[in-house]
Parts: sequence; C-alpha cells; structure tokens
Amino acid sequence: MAKRGIPTPESAEFGGLPLALHGGGRFVLSRKDFVPAYVAAFEQGMLQAKVKTALQLLRECRLCPRDCGVNRAENQVGICRTGRCARVSSAFPHHGEEDCLRGWRGSGTIFLSWCNLQCVFCQNAEISQQGEGQDVSAEDLAALMLRLQAAGCHNINFVTPEHVVPQILEALPLAVEGGLRLPLVYNTGAYDSLESLRLMDGLVDIYMPDFKFWSGDRSARYLHARDYPAAARAAIAEMHRQIGPLRVDEQGVALRGVLVRHLVMPGLLDETREIMRWLAAEVSRDTYVNLMDQYRPAWKVGLEGRYAEINRTLSPREFGEAGDAARAAGLWRFDSRWK
Repeated sequence: MAKRGIPTPESAEFGGLPLALHGGGRFVLSRKDFVPAYVAAFEQGMLQAKVKTALQLLRECRLCPRDCGVNRAENQVGICRTGRCARVSSAFPHHGEEDCLRGWRGSGTIFLSWCNLQCVFCQNAEISQQGEGQDVSAEDLAALMLRLQAAGCHNINFVTPEHVVPQILEALPLAVEGGLRLPLVYNTGAYDSLESLRLMDGLVDIYMPDFKFWSGDRSARYLHARDYPAAARAAIAEMHRQIGPLRVDEQGVALRGVLVRHLVMPGLLDETREIMRWLAAEVSRDTYVNLMDQYRPAWKVGLEGRYAEINRTLSPREFGEAGDAARAAGLWRFDSRWK
C-alpha cells in the first residue's frame, strides 16, 4: 500500500503527473506500442521452454535461497510449505496499491499463500504464515488472470511469488492463449534466488521488491533469514539489469521497470539509511522508491514480549528522517498519492 503525498509543481506539463513518475518525459513509454514481455516470449517459443526448465526445478527445489532440496513435484514441502500446486488466498482489483499500479480500475492482485520468509511482524500472517487459501491448478491460475483482465485491471500483480515461479510460468501460456495482454507485476519480499529470477527474465514487466533489512543480525531476528540482505541485494541488482528503472504510460500507469518498496521500521532508521545509500550508489539514482509508513505491531510482535523494541508504531519524526536519508543518498523518484 502506498502512502499519501503531494505532487510536485513540475507535474503540470504532464497532465498533473508527479515529476518522479515521468522525469520530464524520460520515463514515459507509449501505451499503444507496449507489448507485455511474456507475450513476446510466448510468440518466440521462449516461454514454453522456460516452463519445462522451471517444472524440473520443483524436483529438487532451489527456487529461493533456502535451498531446501525437497521434491515438490511429489508434494514434499520445505520452508515455504508449498508442494506441487500454488495456493491462492484471494484475487481481486486492488485499489490500495501505488497510484501507478492501481490506476483507475485497480491492480489485478493475486495473493499467493505461504512464504519463504518468516517475518515476525507480518501484517498478512493468516496468508503467509498460516496458509489461508486454496490450491489451484495451472488452468485455475490462468483463469484468475483472465478474470482480472476482464474486470478492467491495469496489470496482473502476483504477491509473494518467490516460491511458486514454476506454477506461475506453467499458467502463463494458457493465459496468453486465452488473450491475456496486461503487464505482469512480480511483487516480492526480495528473498529470491538468481536462478528463479533468470527464469523470469524476458517475462516480467514490473518488478516490485521490498528491501526489508540491511543487516544480517536483524534479518536473522525478524525474518529468520540471516542471508536475506545479500540475497536481496543480488536480486534487486538482477531485476534492474533485466528491465531498468520504472517507466509509465502517458497517464502515469506503470508499464515496465523496477519499483522498490521499503517499510520504515520504528527505531531502525540505520537500516533505512544503508538501503537508500546502496540503491542510489549501486543500482541507480533513478530508482523509483516507495517509503512506507504503515508499520504496525502484528503477528508475533503483538503476541510475544521478546520483540518489545518494535512493538510500537512509527513516529512522524522517524518517517521524516527516513525521507531525509533517502534524499541525502541521492534518490529523487519517491512514490506519492497523486490521483
């Protein structure tokens, strides 16, 4: 979910769009000329080849940095607790995403159940930690995508797809044959393996990673994944290599590129500073960033006393300092509510 903000005065030239979106025209793509990446890959036969490779990976799963090695094709499960089929909690036009994703008719969001992270503050724990939802076949998943397109959504937005890349790829050709032509959004916690991301190369239109923590100690404490920072850095760098900075159509709706989310945590501004410095110095100063202020104690933070240090909401002062740190790092494309 995006925060509210104030559009810049420079936006008037582009029909009221914030400068951060269009960059004076630098980040605008023609809607009429846009073809989703996976459609081109399907027409070239590349998508079908990737499906075969991806399904093989389920037999000794290394789709994420956990490297569980279980045979998910035979319904063995590892950390993500997902076997042969993807599980879906819900699918609907989401109007709470960033304006450049939700547009006027919503982002076609498919919430995938389970997760390869174990965030102690997860705000969707019933989905990611308790597996709320139903297993779906490739045909079911393709039908969900087509239903969201028929509802008028601007894109197909897979939330927490890290552990079900093969299942998404398996469904895509069926969806393309059914007429799917919307941009594909890969909405991830950034705990992805490079092997999975290279399978998605040439298929994803918009990557939306959430870079959570910079330090291994805090990643171990709050995500149960000490290697998270290194994995997230490698993943986000690979995403940017594939498709570059975020670009939008003439109305400000995202078509292609990387959008990085960062949930600012109470008392952990040093994490924010390091992440913003890295994005500006090692990825691109043109990285489109959504600094999010909606942290609230949830899941184990609200239930267990051992996370007392983050058992409070974020103060306005802390969020202001996070913005200052991002600007000081050299970043300038910040998400805001503008519609």
